[in-house]
Amino acid sequence: MGYQVNKSDEEWREQLTPEEFQVLRQAGTERAFTGEYNDTDTAGTYSCRACSAELFVSETKFHSGCGWPSFYQPITDTIEYIEDNSAGMKRVEVRCASCGSHLGHVFPDGYGTPTGDRYCINSLSIKLHAQD
Repeated sequence: MGYQVNKSDEEWREQLTPEEFQVLRQAGTERAFTGEYNDTDTAGTYSCRACSAELFVSETKFHSGCGWPSFYQPITDTIEYIEDNSAGMKRVEVRCASCGSHLGHVFPDGYGTPTGDRYCINSLSIKLHAQD
């Protein structure tokens, strides 16, 4: 797929920390309960750490207890959905629609959210821009 932001691995490596590159560009996962935004309640907008595209608003963030920041809905048309059958599981990977960076996975498991979905997102994949 052609993305609005398209860089070589070398360019991404120059821009991102090794940990960010591993998660965003190699579809890695940070350890549960270690991410910067797991327990954050700050109001604002979450953007892609790689390209700064806006992805989620804090009003859709909730505490799922899964160990990663959870949202029940992205900002419209900001997410790409990829079938992921790795690790012996059938899941749906979510990527930034602007640059193709790995964000995490979406699970249709309810949690009492308005959409019934839980977007389980790596803190290393996003950056919070707090409201003033």
